Amino acid sequence: MMLLLEQIVAVITAGNLVLAAVLIFMERRNIAATWAWLMVLLFLPGIGFLFYLIFGQRLSKKKLYRLRQGEFSHFRAAVDKQKKLLEQGELQVNDLAMERHRDMIFMNVVSDGAYYTQDNAIQVFAEGHSLFDLMFKQIAEAKEHVHLLYYIFNDDELGTQLVQLLTKKAREGVEVRLLYDAVGSAGVPSRFFRPLVEAGGEVVSFFPSSIPFLNFRVNFRNHRKLTIIDGKSGYIGGFNIGDEYLGKDKKLGYWRDTHLLIEGKAVYMLQARFFLDWNLSAPKRIQESFAYFPEMNEPQGTIGCQIVSSGPNSEKQQIKHAFLKMIYKARKKIYLQTPYFIPDDSMLTALKMAAMSGVDVRVMVPGRPDHLMVFWATHSYLGELLKSGVRCYLYEKGFMHAKTMVVDTQLSSVGTANVDIRSFKLNFETNVFLYDSQMAKQLEELFEADLEDCREMTMEEYLNRPLRSRMQESLTRLLSPIL
Repeated sequence: MMLLLEQIVAVITAGNLVLAAVLIFMERRNIAATWAWLMVLLFLPGIGFLFYLIFGQRLSKKKLYRLRQGEFSHFRAAVDKQKKLLEQGELQVNDLAMERHRDMIFMNVVSDGAYYTQDNAIQVFAEGHSLFDLMFKQIAEAKEHVHLLYYIFNDDELGTQLVQLLTKKAREGVEVRLLYDAVGSAGVPSRFFRPLVEAGGEVVSFFPSSIPFLNFRVNFRNHRKLTIIDGKSGYIGGFNIGDEYLGKDKKLGYWRDTHLLIEGKAVYMLQARFFLDWNLSAPKRIQESFAYFPEMNEPQGTIGCQIVSSGPNSEKQQIKHAFLKMIYKARKKIYLQTPYFIPDDSMLTALKMAAMSGVDVRVMVPGRPDHLMVFWATHSYLGELLKSGVRCYLYEKGFMHAKTMVVDTQLSSVGTANVDIRSFKLNFETNVFLYDSQMAKQLEELFEADLEDCREMTMEEYLNRPLRSRMQESLTRLLSPIL
């Protein structure tokens, strides 16, 4: 019996090694991810391979976001025209301080087709109550269509209120479409949305599993948070739909996040983004119509911005590259807030080089964890930043979920992407890159106000941390490319 058991273990181990070599090396992954998966496969024979099948598979890009003939042709023509204007140096910018950032605008146009608009009014929200009060008010006033895309949509008080409101609007004849991520909202039963569907609304999940309790695309999450109302108002940022985003989670407490309300032609880009995700997921495609892109004859404001998206459907990592561009353009200061800080080598090197060049680099992360392994891995990277002169802060008032970057009181970014490998390579994300000194100043002031609720991590504290913490950080650091 013992001999048979040993033979089974030997076969599983040998098979595990062969499959590891074939499946990982032939896919030519990033070397850090390759080693991380090798550790999982070698130390967890059999189970490790199952983990790989579920979490390690790469996404085929051939059939994603396939446009039909003529779809978004007017957008593509506008992007091509803007590219030529940038090449010829003829694109005018409202904020003269942005003249030196034309190269970044051009990069985003080329890499993502991110059309630059500068007729936008933008409102910043740092807490959930004011955000959802205004969002719900605008949804209640909607006349034509409401489109929502969320990573997390919870079956709780806030989620119920929103579904009831959407159901009411659907009964009034407003087109209501709700797209939620199948993994992020896994605990929500389909019956939760039944009243909305019965009222004429459409509800679809992103990358659902066809096999109960087993989703082979679980690793590819739609992490976007978008609401577009009548094609005129667009919300984007870090807030999902759930009571914890109102600070009602007893463990995490106060929820500090950043979200934007955009009014202006940048909303067209959010609407187009929703259409692409919806048509990838829904059995019934949305037919492109100018009714979803109403004319805006008068400027809503003067703020310039680009809507940049990235995901596993592209090798370009557009959001990461835009972050890197911002960092390398910094001359005075970089303020960065992120709940999960697991950078790849390029991002880590950029921040360290900026600090060693005399730039005031400050990174703010949560002081309390919501995911322990990610929390430990984050601290291992903070220690490396400290050695290069970066100032690191732990937010202790509640949970820090804001995803913002501000550079030189000129450039800023708010969106759904964390500064981690998952957001850059595996998740479907969208960020707004803002070219406006006043917006950057407002976000900078928010960061400085948050410092009052932070504890600064020192090098002495980091070097004297307990042995247990060192071991936790070392282990999770090795696994960070696949967390």
